[in-house]
Amino acid sequence: MAVSGFSLGTCILLLHISYVANYPNGKVTQSCHGMIPEHGHSPQAVPVHDISVSQMTFRPGDRIEVTLSGQPFKGFLLEARNAEDLNGPPVGSFTLIDSEVSQLLTCEDIQGSAVSHTSKSKKTEIKVYWNAPSSAPNHTQFLATVVAKYKIYWVKIPGPIISQPNAFPFTTPKATIVPLPTLPPVSHLTKPFSASDCGNKKFCIRSPLNCDPEKEAGCVFLSFTRDDQSVMVEMSGPNKGYLSFALSHDQWMGDDDAYLCICEDQTVYIKPSHLTGRSHPVMDSRDSLEDMAWRLADGVMQCSFRRNITLPGVKNRFDLNTSYYIFLADGAADDGRIYKHFQQPLITYEKYDVTDSPKNIGGSHSVLLLKVHGALMFVAWMTFVSIGVLVARFFKPVWSRPFFLGAAAWFQVHRMLMFTTTALTCIAFVMPFIYRGGWSRHAGYHPYLGCIVMTLAVLQPLLAVFRPPLHDPRRQMFNWTHWSMGTAARIIAVAAMFLGMGLPGLNLPDSQKTYTMIGFVAWHVGTEIVLEVHAYRLSRKAEILDDDRIQILQSFTAAEAEGHAFKKAVLAIYICGNVIFLIVFLSAINHL
Repeated sequence: MAVSGFSLGTCILLLHISYVANYPNGKVTQSCHGMIPEHGHSPQAVPVHDISVSQMTFRPGDRIEVTLSGQPFKGFLLEARNAEDLNGPPVGSFTLIDSEVSQLLTCEDIQGSAVSHTSKSKKTEIKVYWNAPSSAPNHTQFLATVVAKYKIYWVKIPGPIISQPNAFPFTTPKATIVPLPTLPPVSHLTKPFSASDCGNKKFCIRSPLNCDPEKEAGCVFLSFTRDDQSVMVEMSGPNKGYLSFALSHDQWMGDDDAYLCICEDQTVYIKPSHLTGRSHPVMDSRDSLEDMAWRLADGVMQCSFRRNITLPGVKNRFDLNTSYYIFLADGAADDGRIYKHFQQPLITYEKYDVTDSPKNIGGSHSVLLLKVHGALMFVAWMTFVSIGVLVARFFKPVWSRPFFLGAAAWFQVHRMLMFTTTALTCIAFVMPFIYRGGWSRHAGYHPYLGCIVMTLAVLQPLLAVFRPPLHDPRRQMFNWTHWSMGTAARIIAVAAMFLGMGLPGLNLPDSQKTYTMIGFVAWHVGTEIVLEVHAYRLSRKAEILDDDRIQILQSFTAAEAEGHAFKKAVLAIYICGNVIFLIVFLSAINHL
């Protein structure tokens, strides 16, 4: 079973920021130009780290040792720039001294033009060599961005300016510390949001459907209210760390316009972001948002903001007067960082234009293809296969009369059930690939086990076509091979279903999915044990009658008939139990 793509958010939120501190491996080439980690916090104003060099003058081709040191830090980005144009491209290249703690980056298509960390381990000093290029400017300055914690960082810490010997003195240094950004004002909400205007004045998405954010703390609420050329957005839900929604052209994470409300230190930060592929969301400037407000009360987080319907020239923001799928997700946050959502995001069933006529809609935490995939696999391997196995194992003497084309009734029932299983498995097998558009690398071992089950399900009927005659010497080998492959397929199928039911794409309740599978396995094994014990007792009775040479045919026929009736009763009870498990499972899927 594939992981759901609507999961944004698988989505929104595999959620870590995509810059310096949230890249513990130091692959921060996105930050090369501005050297700014977009964490949604302001940089520290007074640097506590120093940059020193081994010499203050240089000639093209010289190698100069550069040292970054100070209080313990986790991440850094070090570059050299033209001192007369600090916003220009990096100058020269670096050579590593210790590749365990530092690595080279390619910025502005210049290989090795920047240095960053290799891990988030704390360090107090970094040493590298800077190689002066042949086209070096007269004056070069070293700059560093240093991250101590997620929300504690310094941007473009100014280092020493080194000059070529014959250059005029550098007398007009430019400020290198990024000024604190001017953020839009944020106010406090005074009361819960109201759902009374949903479908009338507001375009609302609620989970559960038609819940009331004024009365229910567990109600996840998102509304859009158009006001001329802008839209007022309201979002409310349990305060687990963050709430988020995203606008998407499809039901899969990537290239989406997302908005997050993140709780930190009893304050809610409202942040627009964008998603590229299945990478982590990238936080953007809040300049496009107005009238921001928030409230924390009774375990509920609320936030609201206004946004223009169209934002010409603003990158990554979608026009709101277009139809999109809408995702809703929540998850944990710590120290300003956001983590993977608690469950698969809620996704609307179709695309909507939030500026069109107001509507009151809901969504699903699982897409239809994955629901059908799970339902078909469950029906095939927990109903048809299990019944077919019992029929073949215990009902040969019960249904031994020819039924169709001269074959015994038990065989016809067994063959019909197994061919149906293969057909359902083939249909269900392709559905995750259709939904995902290929192989899912985020579904763990489930797809691998599914491929094995699919292979065995196809091989079994093909093997049965070449079944040797009853008294052929190869018949015994066929029987063991057929039994072994069938048993392996059943065991692997159960394991695959256990794993698949835990994937966010299906999003079944933890207790329900666990108890359903454990209950089914116990039910099936228990039924087999009962029938095995019964068959053993019948065989023992036959042996005793034979040993005593008591030729009471009528008595044995009666015992045999009684045994057959018992088997039929057990099978009927077993089928009823399977139907109950099936109803429980399908009802859980249907309510997602």
